[in-house]
Amino acid sequence: MKAMRIKFLLTTVVITLVSASCSDYLEQVPDDRLTLEQTFANQVTVEQYLANVYSVLPDELSQRHLANNAGPWTGGSDEAEYVWSFVSSNDINIGTWNPTTGFVNDKWTNYYRGIRNASYFMEHVNECQDCVPQLAIQYHAEARALRAIFYYHLIRLFGPVVLVGETPLPPDAPVEEIYLPRSTFDACVEYIVSEFDEAMLDLPNVPANNDAYGRINRPYAMAIRSQVLLLAASPLFNGNTDYADLMNADGKHLISQTYDENKWSVAAESYRQFMTEFVPGTFDLYRKSNSDGQFDPYLSTRDVMLDEWNEEIIIARPFADIGSRQYEMTPFHSGSAGEVRGSGGLGATQAMVDAYFMANGRSIDDPQSGYEESGFSSFRTPYDFMERETFNQWVDREPRFYTNITYDNTLWLNRNTGDIITRTWFEGNSGRKAGGNDYSPTGYIVRKNMGLGDWSSGNRSNSILRLAEIYLDYAEALNESSPGNPDILKYLNLIRNRAGIPEYGSAELEAPDNEAAMREAIRKERRVELAFENVRYFDARRWKIAEEVFNGPMMALDINAPAIEDFYQQVQFENRIFEKRHYLWPIPQDEINTNQKLVQNSGW
Repeated sequence: MKAMRIKFLLTTVVITLVSASCSDYLEQVPDDRLTLEQTFANQVTVEQYLANVYSVLPDELSQRHLANNAGPWTGGSDEAEYVWSFVSSNDINIGTWNPTTGFVNDKWTNYYRGIRNASYFMEHVNECQDCVPQLAIQYHAEARALRAIFYYHLIRLFGPVVLVGETPLPPDAPVEEIYLPRSTFDACVEYIVSEFDEAMLDLPNVPANNDAYGRINRPYAMAIRSQVLLLAASPLFNGNTDYADLMNADGKHLISQTYDENKWSVAAESYRQFMTEFVPGTFDLYRKSNSDGQFDPYLSTRDVMLDEWNEEIIIARPFADIGSRQYEMTPFHSGSAGEVRGSGGLGATQAMVDAYFMANGRSIDDPQSGYEESGFSSFRTPYDFMERETFNQWVDREPRFYTNITYDNTLWLNRNTGDIITRTWFEGNSGRKAGGNDYSPTGYIVRKNMGLGDWSSGNRSNSILRLAEIYLDYAEALNESSPGNPDILKYLNLIRNRAGIPEYGSAELEAPDNEAAMREAIRKERRVELAFENVRYFDARRWKIAEEVFNGPMMALDINAPAIEDFYQQVQFENRIFEKRHYLWPIPQDEINTNQKLVQNSGW
C-alpha cells in the first residue's frame, strides 16, 4: 500500500459559496466578496477553499440516495437493480423523469457551482501571503483541471453546454454577457482539452507525500483528457444525425452532422502518449500471487479494488462511502451477527451474469463454450474450501464472475463469525421472505469491491480510474482508427491474461478476424472488466446501443417462487424504458425558462 494514511481536505470553508443554477452563477457575486482578501491571505484557508472545490467530485458509492453528487449509473444501466423504490435510478429505468426532476437540476447546478468556485480560486490563489510560490502554482493547476473535469461530467450527460468564461462576471454586467447560448459540442471538447493541456504543465506526476494521495495529478489529467477525446469520437457525438434539429437560434448545429474518423486517431494518440509517459514506470496492471507464490487471477481481480493505491490505481477517492455500498452488497443473512448482516439490496441482472465468459474465455452463447443451462454439479469456487451443489449456469465461469457476483448457495467472504452460506431463494436466509425490505431483487447480489470484513467498516478509498480502463479505451480508439494495429490485441490480451482466461490468438482461442468482430470483443471485455465501476451507463450511451440494451424486459431469477426448484427459472422483473431522447439528459426547465438563449435537448 502506497499510503498508510491519507488526508483529503473536505472541510467546508468558512465562506459560503452559493450558486443555485448556471444562470444564478452568471448573475451573482458572492455576498462575502469583502472576505476574499482574508480567505486567500494564508495557506490554511486557501487549502480549505480548494477542498471545497474538490468536494464537488462525486462519491459514486452513494448512489442509493444520490448523496455526495453521486449519479444513478449502476442501477440505471443493465448491470443492476436496487430493491428499494425510492432509489432514483428506478425513475430512469421506467422513464418517469423529465426537465423538472430534482437530480437533473442537481447535476447541472452542482457542476456549475464547482466551475464557479474553481474560477474564483484561480483568480485569487496568487494572493496567498505564506504559500510557497510553487505550491500556489500547483494549486492553480489543480483548480483548472477540476474545472475541466466538471465540464467533462456535464457534457457526458447534457451534451453541448454553456462555456461560462474564465472569471466571474461583475454585478453590473450587461444582459448579453449574462445569458449565454450553448457552445457546440466540439467547442466544449476543444476548451476542456486545452484546459487540461495548460493544467498538466504545473501538475506533479506522483503525489509528493502521503497527504497528497487523492489530489489531481498529471497522469489523471492526461487520462481524463483522453477520455474526453474518446467521447467526442464516439457515435453519440460524431456525426450523429439524430441531432440534426439541435441548433442555436443562429442555426448553428450544436452536434456536428459530419462523421470525422480522425477524431478516433486523435483520441488514440492521446492514450498512446499516456502509455509512453506512465506505463510501466508509474502504473502497471495489478497482479497478485497466492500463498504458494503462484499468480492467482481471482485474487488479482478481487484485490485490485481492495489493495489501496496499488500500481494500477490512477486516482481514487479517499474516505469514500464504502460502508453504504457494502451494506448493499452484504446479503441479509437472517440470524447472523451484525457484521455479516446487510441488505443484499443491489442485485445484479441476469444480463450482467450472462455477460461473463466461461473459464475457457468464450461467451456463453459460443457453441464451444461448454455452458450448460440446466442441472447441478459439485463445484468449488475460488474462495471456498470445499465443493458445493451449484447450478450449472454458474459452474466453470471465469474468475471475474466469482469476484463480482454473489449467487445462491455460496460461502460468504467474511468468516469472522463462522462459515455462512448465502441463500437467495425465497425462503433462504437472504431471500425475500426473511429480508422483508432487504433482499436481492434479482436473486444475484453485486460483490465487486466488497471488503473481507465487517460491512460497516469504512475508512478506505474507492478507485475512480485504473489502468485497465485506459488499456481498453486505447484498444477501442485504435480499432476505430487503425484496424489491425497489433497494439489492439496486445492491450486487450493484457486484460484477459490478468483475468486468467485464454488470450485471443492463442492456441485455445481464435482472434477476432475483422474490425467489427474486434469491436464486439472489446465491448464485451469492457462490460466484464469494468462492471459496477460506473462505466457501462456511459458506454452504452456513447455507442448508441442503449435503446437496445437498456430498453425492454429485464430478467432475473424467480425470487418469489415458494419452491426452490422454481427459483432457478428466469423471469422478467421489470420492463425498462429507454427512448432516443434519453441519450442526452434534458437541460433543467428552470434554466430554459430563465435563459431564453438556451435550447432544449432533442425530444424533451
